[in-house]
Amino acid sequence: MTSEPPLRFGLVGTGYWARVTHAPALASTDGIELAAVWGRDAQKAARLAADHGAAACADFGDFLGSVDAVAFSVPPDVQQELAVRAARAGRHLLLEKPIALSLAAADELAGAVAAAGVASVVFFTARFDPRVRAWLAELAAGGPWLGGTLTWLGTAMDEASPFNTPWRRDKGGLWDLGPHAVSLLWASLGPVVSVTADAGPRGVTYLVLHHQSGVTSSATMTLDAPPAAESLDLRLWGEPGRSAAPLADRDVVASLRVALTELAAAARSGHPSHPCDVRFGRDVVAVLAEAERQVAS
Repeated sequence: MTSEPPLRFGLVGTGYWARVTHAPALASTDGIELAAVWGRDAQKAARLAADHGAAACADFGDFLGSVDAVAFSVPPDVQQELAVRAARAGRHLLLEKPIALSLAAADELAGAVAAAGVASVVFFTARFDPRVRAWLAELAAGGPWLGGTLTWLGTAMDEASPFNTPWRRDKGGLWDLGPHAVSLLWASLGPVVSVTADAGPRGVTYLVLHHQSGVTSSATMTLDAPPAAESLDLRLWGEPGRSAAPLADRDVVASLRVALTELAAAARSGHPSHPCDVRFGRDVVAVLAEAERQVAS
């Protein structure tokens, strides 16, 4: 009896998150081989590939031809364009959040994935943490839960932060932290059917999420909090009392291994759906795009 050959992954991106999270996870997940690296900076791609025994590809078409699946670690607008090409080439997709920066772009990507019949997973990091999954299972077994509050005071706009990147400076906490907030509150309290949004000082965005069940939740987010205020907290309330999500000290590389393993399983099964697939990623973008519209108006 022979085991299945590893699923050959290509990594798109050579920045901080690609180096410290994607490449280590791809190189250490059972059943997966980090086969190729492509980036807009060929020298960085060559160094990252050499660090993990992979091939560096200068041409994106050649890169796609050498792999079965693609993991993306690039800005959302760059990801969307390249992921559409990868899906149309029949490659399975490990996507970062948000999957795009507009609903039209998210629809195009989701449509390309559906038409190609490939598997997709969006790496909403906490959704792949075993402790968070256990907490969500406890919520589902208890209740009823009547609401929730998430507060995320990030410091990515600090000059020394590796996350102080052009797209985050442009789009702010709504698009960087918002996908995580919506994903977690959606998983906790059920599908989000509408959103009410407002803005405050220092890049703060306020969201009130209206869930299909009739309950509401709220999220407060910024990337420009003072370092002394940096924090992340999610709590639900209801008949059982209050329950806090275990969001501290998460191992994001281990979580990405889970996401990669589940993507590989979906790809091999011929049933490419996943709770955090591109369709869910598209639904999250719809919430964020409507929030952005309200804030802008």
